Amino acid sequence: MPTLTIDGTRIYAREEGPRTGQICLLIHGWSSSWYAMSPLLPILSRRFHCLAVDLPGYGNSERLPTRTTIMRYVDLLAKLVQEFTDSPVTLVGHSMGGMISITMALRYPQLIDRMVLLAPTISGQLSAWITYAIAPITMLERHTIADRLVSALEPSLLRITDRLMRPASFAERSAISEADYLRLRADARRPGQGRVRAECYTAMRDNDLRGRLRNLETPALVIWGAEDNTVPLRDAGVVADEWVGADLRIVPKAGHWPQFETPEFTWRMLASYLALPLITTRLEDSTTSAVITSEVAAFLANSDLGTGLSLAQRTRLAGLMRRRVHQAGVMVAEADEACTDLYLIQDGSVEVWTSAVDEHSPPRQLATVLRGQLTGEMALIDGGRRSAALRAGSDGAVVLVLQREQLRALVEDDPALGNAVVWNLASSLALRLRLANFQMQMLATQLQGGVVGETV
Repeated sequence: MPTLTIDGTRIYAREEGPRTGQICLLIHGWSSSWYAMSPLLPILSRRFHCLAVDLPGYGNSERLPTRTTIMRYVDLLAKLVQEFTDSPVTLVGHSMGGMISITMALRYPQLIDRMVLLAPTISGQLSAWITYAIAPITMLERHTIADRLVSALEPSLLRITDRLMRPASFAERSAISEADYLRLRADARRPGQGRVRAECYTAMRDNDLRGRLRNLETPALVIWGAEDNTVPLRDAGVVADEWVGADLRIVPKAGHWPQFETPEFTWRMLASYLALPLITTRLEDSTTSAVITSEVAAFLANSDLGTGLSLAQRTRLAGLMRRRVHQAGVMVAEADEACTDLYLIQDGSVEVWTSAVDEHSPPRQLATVLRGQLTGEMALIDGGRRSAALRAGSDGAVVLVLQREQLRALVEDDPALGNAVVWNLASSLALRLRLANFQMQMLATQLQGGVVGETV
């Protein structure tokens, strides 16, 4: 676990994943530590260079020299990001870490590519359970003597605090393990951190994000437990009303900790959104990270495949596609080969050619597929063999490739997006078939006119 010094404050972080990968900054919530994000590291670290921090005053990090506020956390983390990379990063925030992430996206949008937020604090108003049962103890801890007294009494009060905290944090059917529960409980009651807990409680209430989410341009996946009794679902309603670029998901059988309570379901949502390889797949079989960019998502908006999709949906779709660059005249796909790929032209053009029958019937160009257009729809859908060859045009071609298995997985993991993509595929194919039928009718008319003329 490395120690980073930012503005004179020592910060501890759990570092995992390839050093060449995009930075993924994981930010825990109130009364917690980097361990709150630990279930996500095995999957995120397969592509990202992960930094799971202990926020100043929590875990093994030093306190800030001044009173803790959300904005001070944001400014410090922005400097941390700039220490590591010149490129935009992915943020993954839980609870108060979600509020920090959103505030960072508002203040430093150029630093952030995408976000995944788990039960983010939006209004700063926590549930009545927290307000009336936990907050009084928290506010008492801001005084050193009271903090020591609470810490001293804690061993004999565990049953009481468990009865208060467990229903506030976890679903009735929560699948969290006993070991994880004990570790999270220990983080929440770590001695010497009472003052920062109290300051953060006030800081969240002072950083109400309502009315500001509509200014966000950063796409995000927002995950909420259906039984969250810490950050109530009324905050999810604010996300639904104000944040156009957010993909909001409600998770059954989860409370405030979906990454611990429903880990496999949470992994699937993250993997789909960030185009990550699942634990059961080999990294080399997955999509390339280069294609997962806001530039590709923006391009999809004006393409046959991305028509009508939101920014969050286009970002997710972009992450599922491989990008290939072909020089002029190079074969993109052979005729009569088994087809599992759909091609979307991002730049240049692709020419469609017939196969040579014999020396008297050389290959003939049938069509040219231009930027933003699709080819391979029929073969992708029916699983047949490719009826024509594809070659890069005179200026070469940059193509985005979507595999059939990726499309199937998308339909299963995200039915709304999967159905929209399939509809766009069908619309593109229908337009192509109508054009082909029109051309055949025109050819038939010309031939008929030629025959009639000869007869006359």
